[in-house]
Amino acid sequence: MDFAFFAIAGAAVTFAGISKGGFGSGAAFAAAAILALVVEPAMALGIMLPLLMLIDFATLKPYWGRWRWADARLLVLAGVPGVLLGALFYAWANADTLRLIIGGIALLFVAWQMAGRAGLIRAAKRPTPAWGGVVAGLVAGFTSFISHAGGPAAAVYLLSRNPSKTEYQASTVLVFWLINIVKVIPYGFMGIFTLETLKLDLMLAPFALLGAWLGVKAHFLIGERVFFALTYVLLTVTGVKLVWDGLT
Repeated sequence: MDFAFFAIAGAAVTFAGISKGGFGSGAAFAAAAILALVVEPAMALGIMLPLLMLIDFATLKPYWGRWRWADARLLVLAGVPGVLLGALFYAWANADTLRLIIGGIALLFVAWQMAGRAGLIRAAKRPTPAWGGVVAGLVAGFTSFISHAGGPAAAVYLLSRNPSKTEYQASTVLVFWLINIVKVIPYGFMGIFTLETLKLDLMLAPFALLGAWLGVKAHFLIGERVFFALTYVLLTVTGVKLVWDGLT
């Protein structure tokens, strides 16, 4: 754990805080993908969960009560069995499989966002029904467990319900605050948390809080075009590298 690690990890955690704070929501999982370039995927997941929970806690207050409770509740209830499925998959997968999954999700996220911006994928004209929320919650719980990447699945459902920008962000904060709490138990039993990862969390916590503060400020003040452009570049490079490492 040298200077290069902390330079990369500090930047990645700050990035996660900015995204989860409300500026570029859905891209926070890039931090775990970036960390997986320099440490084992399991260690990257173990480092990030307490930091993501800290960011969630720090961003609850400015968005408190602004969420869509019915939509958030449905995603959380469906997300719990998704977390359990993720735990079963994690117990089976090896490090290279996790690299492939995390890298593949990163590339799929970029492809999905770019297709949407190009008009190849159009938003649903009608709100997604409850069964769609159940499917989205299951996928969000599963992908959140194995890569902290539940945001895109939840976004597909929440955005179809036509929320305001702040309602969407508040609902996302609430959903993943609760899902991350659920993940703590299997992460602990499966040894994803270690004394070493918790020590690193203490050192990286200031970056998480700084990012969360910047994200909340930016949510209400700044457009997101530049942030998303940077996100797509980072995720593409990271995703390709992880997939390559997983295959070779």
